[in-house]
Amino acid sequence: MALRYKRILLKLSGESLMGDQGFGIDPGMLKHYAQQIKKLSDAGLEVAVVIGGGNIFRGLQAKDSGIERVQGDYMGMMATVINGMAIQSALESLGVFTRLITAIKMEQIAEPYIRRKAIRHLEKGRVVIFSAGTGSPYFTTDSAAALRANEINADVILKGTRVDGIYSADPEKDPNATKFDKISFAKVISMGLNVMDMTAFTLCQENNLPIIVFDINKKENLEKIMQGEHVGTLVE
Repeated sequence: MALRYKRILLKLSGESLMGDQGFGIDPGMLKHYAQQIKKLSDAGLEVAVVIGGGNIFRGLQAKDSGIERVQGDYMGMMATVINGMAIQSALESLGVFTRLITAIKMEQIAEPYIRRKAIRHLEKGRVVIFSAGTGSPYFTTDSAAALRANEINADVILKGTRVDGIYSADPEKDPNATKFDKISFAKVISMGLNVMDMTAFTLCQENNLPIIVFDINKKENLEKIMQGEHVGTLVE
C-alpha cells in the first residue's frame, strides 16, 4: 500500500479521552485511540503523538480556583503525562513498541526530550508519545504539537477532533455553517477561525507544515488519510 505520508504527528485532545464521562479516562476511548494508532504503525508510518490534559486539569482553569497561572500550567502539563502513560499502556497491550517522552524530567516514568533520540525512535518504528507540553508555562499542547512536529520534520499534523473539519462557523450552533475541504493559513487568520491557538498556527504557517483537521471518532478516517483519500479539512 502506498502511503501518502512517511512521518506524522497526531494531536489528540484530552477531553475526547473522557468519552461520555465528565472527567478522567474512558477505557473505551483509550482503546479506540490505541487501535487507531496501531493501524498507522502497522502500515509502516512513523507516528508521534501529542495529547492534551483537559480531561484531568486545564491550566486555564487555575485562575478560577485561586491557583497562580504558572502553577496551573505546570499542573496541566502533569495531566498530559498521565494521559501519555495511559496511551502508552494501551498501545503496549496491543503489542506496539512505544517511547513516552516528557519535556519535564521524571526519569522513573519517561525519557527526557532529546530531539535526535526521539527521531531515532521513530526511525526504528516506535510510536513516540510527547508529554508535558513544551515544558514551559503559557504554551498550550497545540503549541507543543506544532513545535515537536517541526523539530522531528513531520510531514503533517493530524488534529483529531469531534467535528469532521473546519467550518465557517460552529456547526453545532449554526446550521448554515459551511465546511472547507481545503483552506490557506492566511484565510484561516483573516476569518478568525479557531483551528489551533495562534502561537501554534503561526509556527506551522512559517514552516509550511500542513494541518489536517478531522473527526477522530470515525474509525476509518486515519486509514483513509494515510492512503491519500481526502478527509476533513486541509490547511496549507
